[in-house]
Amino acid sequence: MFDTLSERLGAILDKLTRRGLLGEADVAEAMREVRRALLEADVALDVVRDFVERVKEQAVGQEVVRSITPGQMVIKIVHDELVRMLGSDAEPIDLNAAPPVVMMLVGLQGSGKTTTTAKIAKRLEARDKKKVLMASLDTRRPAAQEQLRVLGEQTGVATLPIVAGEGPAGITKRALQAARLGGYDVLLLDTAGRTHIDEALMAETAEIEKIARPHETLLVADALTGQDAVNLAKAFDARMTLTGIALTRVDGDSRGGAALSMRAVTGKPIKLIGVGERLDALEDFDPARIAGRILGMGDVVGLVEKAMQTVEIDQAEAIARKVRKGTFDLDDLASQLKQMQKLGGMGSILGMLPGMGKIKNKLDAANLDETILKRQQAMIGSMTKTERKNPKLLNASRKKRVAAGSGTSVQDINKLVKMHRQMADMMKTMGKKRGLLGQMFGGGPPPEMPTELPEGGLTPPPGFSFPPGGLAGLGGMPGLPRGLPSLPRSKKR
Repeated sequence: MFDTLSERLGAILDKLTRRGLLGEADVAEAMREVRRALLEADVALDVVRDFVERVKEQAVGQEVVRSITPGQMVIKIVHDELVRMLGSDAEPIDLNAAPPVVMMLVGLQGSGKTTTTAKIAKRLEARDKKKVLMASLDTRRPAAQEQLRVLGEQTGVATLPIVAGEGPAGITKRALQAARLGGYDVLLLDTAGRTHIDEALMAETAEIEKIARPHETLLVADALTGQDAVNLAKAFDARMTLTGIALTRVDGDSRGGAALSMRAVTGKPIKLIGVGERLDALEDFDPARIAGRILGMGDVVGLVEKAMQTVEIDQAEAIARKVRKGTFDLDDLASQLKQMQKLGGMGSILGMLPGMGKIKNKLDAANLDETILKRQQAMIGSMTKTERKNPKLLNASRKKRVAAGSGTSVQDINKLVKMHRQMADMMKTMGKKRGLLGQMFGGGPPPEMPTELPEGGLTPPPGFSFPPGGLAGLGGMPGLPRGLPSLPRSKKR
């Protein structure tokens, strides 16, 4: 997500931090490169022009000139302006209305409305403990209603029974009645789309809006369409009362132009972003955290919140206790690998840690992908219970057997055993330390998270703290090799 833009901006701002003093010419040169990077990321021209002017105006001021670290001050200014461009404050879905709260999803065909409907429903029931009813109003796309019914079965969320031949208006009225009589807290309406904006689509959607009177009307837009997504938001907002936007396929959008332009151009807040195909791959859109990710500052708060939603705390506490005792075995490592997959894999976790963007190429060279995690799980699964408890038993003949059973090589087994030993030693050491790192790697019941997180400058919610066991108990960072390729030294000229 935003990989290309993050890499470009990181390189530009790194040049500034290497200089002791910044003149107006230095700032002007950097802003020209920032402007080019934003335009290549498909950000709207007016948005880019306004952003660059505001940053330049502040960056050549006395506050930066007199600062001990002018380069860092410019980075702060860029971060603050990115946050302002993205909407300043996070605006989550609003459920403050008399139940059933009606939420309508609109957009073009293929933008991901039906899947997003199911994701929101699953999230509301699991996290917010709401009773949700979903209804498909799409009578044009073949099997659209059946698709929502199947998704309802997968998520355990109720769907309105399908009645053949019924029109969108009739389905809407029946859904409203069913939601009231059934005591549902939220009613989600998945409307029909078209391959393009036309009068028939707008008229039908406007009619449904009059009948349903939704408390929330979310436009579902595909981030990969870039500026077309911005134009789509303008068109829908002109015909109905949009309250927010849900951007899908954000994980595949390395440019990020739609996300960066949407709020500034339309005035409508981005409330949700889809970050994967899984039904739990949905996140609240937080401008400060997104700006932090773009500038390589990470999103530790987001990582911990994600972990708290996906991790079994009892298991995390048990592993944390074993880490501190130095009895971390291969069964525990297998458990960590499974937790990591729930968190989105190694790439997702590292992308949310401060400073990791600067060594992204080195991490890519280390081949930290999902296949590594699966192969490691296969190797552990091919061992006996005794071998998993005591890896020292793995002699040459046993390693050959495990390699044959897992479809790997003896060299792979050796790497896994070595990684486990290094990881166990590291976790035991880190677990004894108090501070932030001690908490992250399982250093006992943690105190509250510090108000200033490293490098990102992100402030967590009041009273927010790491879950028991820290990140070591929440999937940790297994699979991260110690022998990462060394960073190249700069050559003297």
